[in-house]
Amino acid sequence: MSHQQSSHEITPDSEIQDEIIDNQAEVNAAETQPAAEAPAEVNTQNPTGDPASEIEALRLSLAEAQQQAAANLDRALRVQADMENLKKRVQKDLDDERKYGISKFAKELLSVLDSLELGLQAVGGDSQEVIKFKEGSELTLKQFAAVFAKFNIETLDPTGQPFNPELHQAMAMQPSAEYPAGSVIATFQKGYLIHGRLLRPAMVVVAKAAETTNNDEQA
Repeated sequence: MSHQQSSHEITPDSEIQDEIIDNQAEVNAAETQPAAEAPAEVNTQNPTGDPASEIEALRLSLAEAQQQAAANLDRALRVQADMENLKKRVQKDLDDERKYGISKFAKELLSVLDSLELGLQAVGGDSQEVIKFKEGSELTLKQFAAVFAKFNIETLDPTGQPFNPELHQAMAMQPSAEYPAGSVIATFQKGYLIHGRLLRPAMVVVAKAAETTNNDEQA
């Protein structure tokens, strides 16, 4: 081997040029290649990105909101109804107090009225003193009647009427040819109503069917 040759074999120029050309081509190809697209943002509410699934989710949310609104409306209506009922009860209590608040006082007056009526029935004679006493008692009874009418207090004197256990209190039963069975023969004590409510029942005698004798049965 000649001294002009090195121990390493010298690469020909043509191969070096080919390698440079190949490297430049790879660089150009890398520059011209489009960049990779960034990953799309994931929708946490609709991970699949399916429009149909998104519409279904919105529909369910709307249905839930409508259901909650209906429940709130129902509660509001119930509260309003309770308030109306409370208002009516309070008004009724006030009306009852106004109508029947004097019931106890009126019952106390009834005993005074009974005494006046009994005293007037017991008085006899034609003297001036007796006549004046009767006139004064009758005038007092008329004043009682006017006051009772003002406060809607009605008198129950059911003689001749059918017996009513809700308004009358039977003190005795007697056979009667004049009144049918179950009718009131006589009134021991008058009864009274206040605004249609019983203040005191009338104490009465009730007719019962006449007893038949053996002679009547044989006839």
